[in-house]
Amino acid sequence: MSGQSTETRSTRKVRRGVVASNKMEQTVVVRLERAYQHPLYGKTVRNTKRVKAHDELSCDIGDTVEIMETKPISKEKRWRVTKILEKVK
Repeated sequence: MSGQSTETRSTRKVRRGVVASNKMEQTVVVRLERAYQHPLYGKTVRNTKRVKAHDELSCDIGDTVEIMETKPISKEKRWRVTKILEKVK
């Protein structure tokens, strides 16, 4: 068997969000906001989802971060912080 693999890994989901909580060790809660048009009425609907992400960059509350999907790290953590886009002032 050769060293080259013919199968390629699918691209992982990447999202931008705001850190809502950093009270845990190496874990932050990231608030993901999504805005979309209602299919019938056309009004813009805002939806918020909170996910737990593994954090080795020591984020603060209010930081805008980029998170990437990863294999399960714990019972609820399936994301990790890849970079801090904007620090809180």
